[in-house]
Amino acid sequence: MKGRDYCVVPTVDPPGSASASPLSPSSPAAEPKKKMPQRKWEVHPGRNKFHCNGRIMMARQTGIFYFTVALIVVTCGLFFGFDCPYLAVNLTPAIPVIGIVLFVFTMSTLLRTSFSDPGVIPRATPDEAADIERQIEVPNGQPSPSYRPPPRQKEVVVNGQTIKLKYCFTCKIFRPPRASHCSICDNCVERFDHHCPWVGNCVGKRNYRYFYMFILSLALLCVFLFACVITHIIMRSQKANFLKAMQQSPASVLEAVVCFFSVWSILGLAGFHTYLTTSNQTTNEDIKGSWSSKRGRDNYNPYSQGGIVKNCFAVLCGPTTPSLLDRRGLVEPDPTPQQYTMQMNGTGVRLGNYGAIPTQTTTVQPPAQPQQETSEPSPNEEIPSS
Repeated sequence: MKGRDYCVVPTVDPPGSASASPLSPSSPAAEPKKKMPQRKWEVHPGRNKFHCNGRIMMARQTGIFYFTVALIVVTCGLFFGFDCPYLAVNLTPAIPVIGIVLFVFTMSTLLRTSFSDPGVIPRATPDEAADIERQIEVPNGQPSPSYRPPPRQKEVVVNGQTIKLKYCFTCKIFRPPRASHCSICDNCVERFDHHCPWVGNCVGKRNYRYFYMFILSLALLCVFLFACVITHIIMRSQKANFLKAMQQSPASVLEAVVCFFSVWSILGLAGFHTYLTTSNQTTNEDIKGSWSSKRGRDNYNPYSQGGIVKNCFAVLCGPTTPSLLDRRGLVEPDPTPQQYTMQMNGTGVRLGNYGAIPTQTTTVQPPAQPQQETSEPSPNEEIPSS
């Protein structure tokens, strides 16, 4: 064995073997990772914030909403901590029960208004936008100096009343009746009422009833707290002077001040929306005077049911329409250039990449016609003249 040299020869394992190197090109580690599919709420074009995988939808500006929640929770917390124990013992044990019911109902309607889709209308796909543009584009391509482009409006008749549908340049659609574009959320909303920063969301067709119940319950809660706090201070002042009673319960003084300055605006807002509900109008329509008699004798509200009770039932008790946004749906992958253009009757039709499903078309060749043998015409056969 002396004088013999040894060398180590490296062996290369086949790609399919279990001992293959983890960094080899054919190993799973070297393969590119698959891109996770996106949800549609992640590419939503409007100015909204989504939480819980798209289940919660709000406006981006939510600072005032958190202030509203904190103001209600802190005020009610002081009431339950300092006023309720005294009033439950010296007055009636029903006060904490009523306070809890009002507080839970108010917070439930507030969160339901803030976290829901107000009725956002999806924007037009590229195909739909191109089709609308072709309908309203200038004829013959080049406009003449005397040519005036047609107005981007349509007219529909609702219960005998002519209503104009305006074209939205952002969403590329003709807005349906009672819809409007919110400049804060950058969305077209069905039956748009207004954008409320206190709830951090638009108020529209799908959440107006919850907004109205929130305003109404908040007004009742504010009046209830204010009455209980004043009663608490008066009952304490009967055993001592008024200043000493306020010193014994400083939280009650703070609650009274908050409720006093809040109750007037809340009661006014609740009364205004009660008027809108009984007449089946929106804030946007009332401010613009859409159904005012000043616009003409024949101008009237075509959506009124003809009575206060019927209007209340139509606004508050009607079925909730499903959301038009498929927020949790998957975004279709971008099609390849071959898939993106589909040939139909010799013309290229472009497919939208948002929500459109690209389809591949196969060209079916007609069967080949068998060649007929040429033969000389028979003497009795007529030859067509050229």
